[in-house]
Amino acid sequence: MRLGIDTGGTYTDAVLLDRAGSVVSTAKALTTHHQLAAGINEVLAQLPRELLAKSRLVSLSTTLATNAIVEGRGTAVCLLLAGYSAQQVNQAQLDQIVRGGHCALIRGGHDAGGIEREPLDIKKAHQIIESQRDEVAAFGISGLFGVRNAEHELRLRDLVHSLTDKPVTCGHELASQLDAPRRALTVAFNASLIPYIDELIRAIQITLHEYRITAPLMMVKGDGSLISVELALSRPVETILSGPAASVMGAALLQQQDNAIIADMGGTTTDIAIISNGQPVVSANAAVIGDWRPMIDAVRVFSVGLGGDSEARFQGGVGLAIGPRRVIPMSLLAHWFPQILESMERRSRSSTSARSSRYVVRLFAEASQRKRFSKAEAGAWARLADGPLDLEAAAESDRELMRAVARLVREGVAIYSGFTPTDAAHVLGKMSHWSTPAARLGAIIWARQMREVYGWGQFKERDPVGPSQTVQDYVVNVICQSLVSACLATDPDQRNSLERERTARLFSEWITGMSRIDGDLFSLQLDRGRTLVAVGAPAPIYYPKAAEQLNITLALPEHAEVANAIGAVAGSIAQRGRVTVTQPVQGIFRVFGPKGPADHSHLEDALLDAESQAIQLAREKALMAGAKEVQITVSRDQDVVDDPDSPATVFFEGRVTAIASGRPAMGLTELPLLQGARGVQSGADLAIQTD
Repeated sequence: MRLGIDTGGTYTDAVLLDRAGSVVSTAKALTTHHQLAAGINEVLAQLPRELLAKSRLVSLSTTLATNAIVEGRGTAVCLLLAGYSAQQVNQAQLDQIVRGGHCALIRGGHDAGGIEREPLDIKKAHQIIESQRDEVAAFGISGLFGVRNAEHELRLRDLVHSLTDKPVTCGHELASQLDAPRRALTVAFNASLIPYIDELIRAIQITLHEYRITAPLMMVKGDGSLISVELALSRPVETILSGPAASVMGAALLQQQDNAIIADMGGTTTDIAIISNGQPVVSANAAVIGDWRPMIDAVRVFSVGLGGDSEARFQGGVGLAIGPRRVIPMSLLAHWFPQILESMERRSRSSTSARSSRYVVRLFAEASQRKRFSKAEAGAWARLADGPLDLEAAAESDRELMRAVARLVREGVAIYSGFTPTDAAHVLGKMSHWSTPAARLGAIIWARQMREVYGWGQFKERDPVGPSQTVQDYVVNVICQSLVSACLATDPDQRNSLERERTARLFSEWITGMSRIDGDLFSLQLDRGRTLVAVGAPAPIYYPKAAEQLNITLALPEHAEVANAIGAVAGSIAQRGRVTVTQPVQGIFRVFGPKGPADHSHLEDALLDAESQAIQLAREKALMAGAKEVQITVSRDQDVVDDPDSPATVFFEGRVTAIASGRPAMGLTELPLLQGARGVQSGADLAIQTD
């Protein structure tokens, strides 16, 4: 057996596949954020115990990291930037990523040729690390042109290790491309997500031990391939799109299509990928997560904050909006805590406010986060251990407590309740597994809030159906717009997300017939040759209507609700080694390998050296990731121009990529696999190189 587990924002899924890759058993359970092991144990308890004992591979995917970024959460980190300027920090908006932590500029860094620009200020670095080691959960390090010479990053890493036991991430370990601000952003993400992945892996290991499952434990990367959990813990940023990548692999396995649009709708996000010629695109410029583009190899996934648990809210100038913030649906809150139904009934009949449907539930707080709690926040955290807090009641009796829990929510360690598409689906009879009475009360309270607090909506008094249908219809419209936006986002050079969203809204309205050009001067449609493959638990509720409006063929494959867990065990290990070659001066070809720059007088010698180093790097990474045997493919990508004064060409830069792939070290019968595409990006600046 192969056991696949996916831990999402709302559900934890599990699936057992046999030797032939067929689904033998599936299970779903609510994700228990405050104690992940509880939800994992519950989902495994639903699978046949005698088959679980035969598991020879366990693989994990998760959307927790993706959700944390989309929702603006993450633990505090200290980011050490050698040679960076304040302008680069502002460009990457790094202050938002290290919120609650520290972003420190240190003298140092290298130039495009890998030559030291300025000596590393090790004394200042020492002071910063000492001052921050008890305030943050992890450290991140990025040096200017660190991918051309990692000396300063390595020295800073050694210093962090000598002064603290906190995890540390270096930029050259995560990315090989230029673009210093974006690389620093990726480092910051990696450092801030380590505690989340650590908590998840520990929970999985505890549960597997209880079931006496000793099979190797793997994790899905953003490109759909597998790595050992030990490597995942050191590079959690590579798992940012673990859940979406697993859903793409699972959906492609369940519904094999040469050309498709795959959409996975979960509780927090909707993740969309394009399949062309049977393969998803994999590149370092592919990932779009909310407003961010981390520098990681990933399946090109367009991830937006739209899910069953996204908050239905008022937005000025627009009216109704859904997400991106995830809240606890009222139906789920009452399922967990039935005692709140009484207070909800009172709220539905009394004067309303913006807090009328707000209850607060605590999630997970890492040790460094708890240490930074103020006295009021620590008291609020202890209070939330007793169950949900009625925010309206707290506002009337203990405003300091109300303000403290609001800060905990902003820090991502607690969560509000609210009215969601999941609640609307309960009211409309499309779902029934949680508390429908709570969903109906939530709809009534929400409709009154919209009318009385925000002056929006024409809903009838105490009618839950009208507002629920409004939310349902709006979700379908947002899905249509998101699908069009994902198609527009296939241009990796596109940076203006606002322009893309405006275009997507216009195109979506034209395609669905909500807006027409006078006289039908032209028509617009999605590619009729593509199939929309929708997976995820909420997909059957919304996607039939969305496909009808977009006039595209829809596929809802069997076991679509656990596609992520299926995809978790459908991949193989694939690790990349990349080495760059430049010509800093005429006739000198410089290879930027892991051990530093090396010069050659002949281009082919330099390329062969780069190839050898890339192969060695990829092989070492694949074996470290858990591969038993590896196969290696090598590709070259060169930037050259024709010399008008001679028949020769002028070489500017070359990139050698080696991909080492193989099955986990288990010696089991192979599953049918979906191999990821291996696109190599090109088009570096030919005139000047800036990091």
